[in-house]
Amino acid sequence: MTIKSILTIVLGICVAGMIVTFLILSLLRQRGGGSNKNVAAGLAPVSNRSLKLTSFLLRLYRGGMKVPLLSSYIVQLKKRISFRHVGDEPALRRRTMTVVLIIAGGYGSVSLILFLMQPGVAFIILSVLCGVVLNSLILDMYLNRIEKRLLVQMLELFADVRHRYHQHGMIEEALYEAGELGNGEAAEQVMLIYEALTSPDPSEALERYYEVAPNRFLKGFAGISYMVMEFGDKDRAQGSIYLKGLSNLTQEIHLEILRRDKLDYLLKGLNIIALAPVLFTAPIERWARGSFPTMDEFYRSKLGFITKISIYIIIILAYLLLQRLQQYDETRFRAGRKQTLFARMLYNQIFIRKLAMLFAPKPGSTQYSQTVRLMRESSSELKYEWLAIRRLVLFVTCFILSIMCVLLLHQVERNHIMYDPVRDDRMFGAMAEAELEQAKEKAALDRSVMQKIKMNRWASYDDIASTLQQSSPVQLDHDTQTEVIARIMKKMDSYNKQFLHWWEVIIAVVIGIAGFYLPIWLMLFQRKMRSMDMRHEIYQFQTVISILREMDRMSVEEILEWLNRFAVIFKRPLQKCLLHFEHGPEDALEQLKTDAGLPEFQRLVDKLQLALGRISIREAFDDLDSMMAFYFEQRKQEYTKMIDAKAAWGRMIGFTPMYALIFLYLVIPLVGMSFLQMNMYYEQIQKL
Repeated sequence: MTIKSILTIVLGICVAGMIVTFLILSLLRQRGGGSNKNVAAGLAPVSNRSLKLTSFLLRLYRGGMKVPLLSSYIVQLKKRISFRHVGDEPALRRRTMTVVLIIAGGYGSVSLILFLMQPGVAFIILSVLCGVVLNSLILDMYLNRIEKRLLVQMLELFADVRHRYHQHGMIEEALYEAGELGNGEAAEQVMLIYEALTSPDPSEALERYYEVAPNRFLKGFAGISYMVMEFGDKDRAQGSIYLKGLSNLTQEIHLEILRRDKLDYLLKGLNIIALAPVLFTAPIERWARGSFPTMDEFYRSKLGFITKISIYIIIILAYLLLQRLQQYDETRFRAGRKQTLFARMLYNQIFIRKLAMLFAPKPGSTQYSQTVRLMRESSSELKYEWLAIRRLVLFVTCFILSIMCVLLLHQVERNHIMYDPVRDDRMFGAMAEAELEQAKEKAALDRSVMQKIKMNRWASYDDIASTLQQSSPVQLDHDTQTEVIARIMKKMDSYNKQFLHWWEVIIAVVIGIAGFYLPIWLMLFQRKMRSMDMRHEIYQFQTVISILREMDRMSVEEILEWLNRFAVIFKRPLQKCLLHFEHGPEDALEQLKTDAGLPEFQRLVDKLQLALGRISIREAFDDLDSMMAFYFEQRKQEYTKMIDAKAAWGRMIGFTPMYALIFLYLVIPLVGMSFLQMNMYYEQIQKL
C-alpha cells in the first residue's frame, strides 16, 4: 500500500467521523423545545424524532450502567458535567451519553486508522494512549464550550437583573423575574440562587450552592445578592452598592470572555498538531524504507526503537503541558480532592506509606518546607503523604518500564540477529527478489548452526565448521566456509552480549528519578500558570470588601468568613486563620500573610490588621475604589503579556512533536545513514 493510498484512507475516515459527529450534534440541537421550562410554558412541542433520540440516549444510559467498567466511566463523566450543568436528571443523563457517544466515535475512527497503519503490538499501545488523550481532549472542549456559553448568557442576565432591580428595588423580585424570563443555563443558575436566598436558612443553602457553582462569577453574584438582602442596600456618591457590585462582576466577565477568546484563537488546533505525529510514524517509516533501503537498518536497530519511544514520550509530555496551558477553571480543584481506589489502597498499606515517607523530605527540613509551600502556591489538593506515595509509585513505574524497554530492546536485537536477511556489504540500495531469497537462505543457515551449538559463546572454530558442514545443504568451498564461520561467530558474539548491562540499570534509575520529581516539576509549572488566577481572586475579594465596608457593625472576622466563602486558591490559609482567630487576631493575620505569600493579598491583610481596633473598616479601605481601578488596568496589561507568553509557549510545545518526528525519525537518521553509506563507498573504492 502506497503512502498516497494510506493518506487517502485516513482522510476518508476522518471526514466520515466528522460527519457522524455533526449529525449527532444536529439531532441533539433539534430535540425540540429546549428546556423543560419552555415545554411547561406551552412553547414548541417536542418532535417525534427528538423523543426517539431522547429515549434512545436514556436506554443507552441504563444499559451502560449495567456494565461494570463502563458504569464507573459514565458516573465519573457525569460528575464532571454536573458541575457546569444544573438541571433535571434526565437532561444530565442525555448530555452524559452524548459526550460518551462522541468520544466513542472519535476513538473508533482513530483506532481504525491506527490499525490500518501499524497493526500489532504498536496498535494496542497507541490505541490505549489515543483513548486516554481523546477522552480528555473532547471532554475539555465540551466543558469549555458550555462554560463560555454560560458567561455570555450571564452578561444578558445581569443586565436584566439590573433592570428589574431598578423597577422593584427588591433583589428577590429581580432574580425571580430575570430567571423566569431568561433561557439557558444562566437562567437555571439564577433560579437556584433565588431558591437559596428565599429558603428558611439562606446561609446554609448558599453554602450548598457554592459547592456546585459553575464559576466564581456566579458565586460572587450569589454572595453579593445575599449580603445586600441581609444588610440592606446603601446609596453612595457613586450609586447603589448592589448595582456597583454587578458592574464589577460584568467587567470581570467581559475581561474573562476576551481572554478566553484570544487564548482559544492563539492556541486553537495545537492539541491536534501535537498529537498528529502518532498517526504518521508508520507512514514515514514505510516511505523511508521504500525510498532509502539503508534506512531499514536504522528502524530495525535499538536506536530506531529508542527514537520511536522518545517521540511518543515527547507527544505525551507536549499534550500534558498544552492541557495545563489551556486550563482556566477552578472547579477542577473540587473534583481533584477525591483519590482513586488504587491510591487509597496504597495509602492504606502501612509498609508502602512508611516506605514513601522514608524517601520524602522529613518534616522540619528546608526541602520539606519548600515542598509544602509549593503545594500551597500551586493550589494542589493532595496531602503530603499522598504526594510522597505518588512520587514513589512514579519512580517504581518509570524504573520498571525502563527495564522492560531495555529487555525488549535486547530481545528485538536478538530477533534481528537471528532472522534478518544477510546483506552483502558490497551491495548498495534495495536487493532484488533473487538476492533477497539468497540472503534469507544465508540467515536460515546461520540460525540453524547457532541453534545446534546452543549459542555457546565458547564454541571453537572447528566446532562451528563441523556443525556448518552438517547443516549446509551444499558443499561450501574454503573461502565461503571461512566467510560464513566468521559471520556466525560475529553474530554469536553480538547475540551473547544482549543482556542487562550495569549502565542500562543506571539509565533506568535516572529515568525513575525523573519520574520521582515529575510531580514537583508539574507543580512548578502549575504555580507559574496560576499566578494570574491568584490576582483574579484578590480582585473578587476587593469587590466583596467594597460592599461589606459600607455595612454597619461589620467586623474583621466576619469579613474573613465572607472571603472564605468565595476563596478557592486562598481557601486553606483563610480557614486556618479563622480557626486561630479567637486565640489571637494579630497572630492569626500574620500567619495568614505568611501562608499566602502574594504581595497584593498581604497588603489586603495589612488593612485588616489596621481595622482590628485602631481605625474602622471603612477608613482602612478608603482607597479601595482607586486600588480596584488600578488593579483592573494592571490585570488587563498582564492579561496581554500572559496571553502572548502562553501563545509563544503553546506554539513551541505544540510543534515540538512534529519537529521531533521529522528530524529525529527521518532527517537525522537519513543523514547519518548517508555518511555511513559514503564511508562504505570509500572503503570499497580503496579495495579496488
